[in-house]
Amino acid sequence: MPESLKDHVGNGPRSYSLRWRLLWTILGTSTLLWLASLSIMVFIAWNETNDVFDDALKESSYLILAATTDFNERGLLNAAGVGTGEPRKVDMQYQIVMNGRVIQRTSKAPSTPFVPEFEKRKGFKNIEIDNKRWRIFVVRSKDTRFEVQVGQKFKKRLDILEELAGSLTPPVLLLLALLAVLSWYCVSRVIKPINNTAYALTQKSRDDLTPVLLDSQPSELKPIVNALNGVLLRLDSALQAERRFTADAAHELRTPLAALRMHVQLLQRQHSGLSLPFQKLRDDIDRSTTLVENLLVLARLDPLNPGSLQHQTVDIERFLRELIRTHTTTAEQRGIRLQLDSDIDQMNLNPEMMHIALRNLLDNALRYSPAGSIVQIEANQTLGLLRIAIRDDGPGVDGAHRIRLSERFFRVLGSEESGNGLGLSIVRRIAELHGAKLSFGSGLHGRGLGVFLDFPHQEQL
Repeated sequence: MPESLKDHVGNGPRSYSLRWRLLWTILGTSTLLWLASLSIMVFIAWNETNDVFDDALKESSYLILAATTDFNERGLLNAAGVGTGEPRKVDMQYQIVMNGRVIQRTSKAPSTPFVPEFEKRKGFKNIEIDNKRWRIFVVRSKDTRFEVQVGQKFKKRLDILEELAGSLTPPVLLLLALLAVLSWYCVSRVIKPINNTAYALTQKSRDDLTPVLLDSQPSELKPIVNALNGVLLRLDSALQAERRFTADAAHELRTPLAALRMHVQLLQRQHSGLSLPFQKLRDDIDRSTTLVENLLVLARLDPLNPGSLQHQTVDIERFLRELIRTHTTTAEQRGIRLQLDSDIDQMNLNPEMMHIALRNLLDNALRYSPAGSIVQIEANQTLGLLRIAIRDDGPGVDGAHRIRLSERFFRVLGSEESGNGLGLSIVRRIAELHGAKLSFGSGLHGRGLGVFLDFPHQEQL
């Protein structure tokens, strides 16, 4: 394990295996429910068996009674006649057969032998009478003078089976439902560490590349978490190197650009005939300087986290009026009128960062609005949020380009104004550090562009 990852393995609870925990959980619940189902089935089977044997005892008494009763004129004996009219589960019929002739039988037995010729002395045989299947047992006396044939319809056996199945179905379905619920609950508890790890990863912001803690992680997850932590560390190192390079390069470029501008300004004074080309060169140097400064700002903002900014209570109307005052000269030169509409007294924010963000927004509005336009700065409450907006009635930006305005180095083609495409990226980053949301919409009177910074209510900051 890399040294950088060992720091994230504490002395917390020991690791465990999800595989074994899940296996023992399923085995435990299944065994418990199996014992419960076995108990229920034994109880139901015991009751059903008792009913069948009780009915067999009754049926035996009926048969004995029938066998010891005198013949009537037809030689028929009705064993059911002595019953109570209750359904008989066993319901056996018998015949006494002598020389191939039935000499005595119960009322529901046929007048001819069940089995006319039976080769064995005793045994079972399946027959069909009137499209109904019977199970017959035949036993012959030792002197072979007569034989007893006892029969029972298969339907009686099926009735017992159906009754048993009907008694078992509700508890079995209930136990299956209980098994499903217990399995779902137990599996959810077992795999909860996976969900917790996934949730911890989803909570990470794009700037949070700290490794995931390995304490209490299942052994199956540790290789994945270790690999992910390795990726996060390499990515963090790459980003830090990139930020350092950007900051160092931008810092080193500021001095030569400032010196170059001074030399061009000096040459412009010395060669007044070349004033226009030198002025274009100075404009290019100014754009490069602005780009370097914006890169320095981004390099400063990127490593910050939302909780790292120092906030303070700011008189927002006074803050915005000061911002307007610093841009009044530029607005007058371009023939643009600045307005302020504020109904918020105070806001909790970082004044330095917010000044950079609003200055960028106001510079953009003044740069891209034609003469005679109005640029309005607003600060009000809407839908429980605190909103600062800068809106104009200039040419605006179509919807397809609005969604890309805050991308780095993105500029809308066709504009004659200079820029480097980093201003709105800086605004978006400052908004994120304040927990605010940057969005774009329509400007004044349904024209132009509106840029909105929506802050959570002051108690939530």
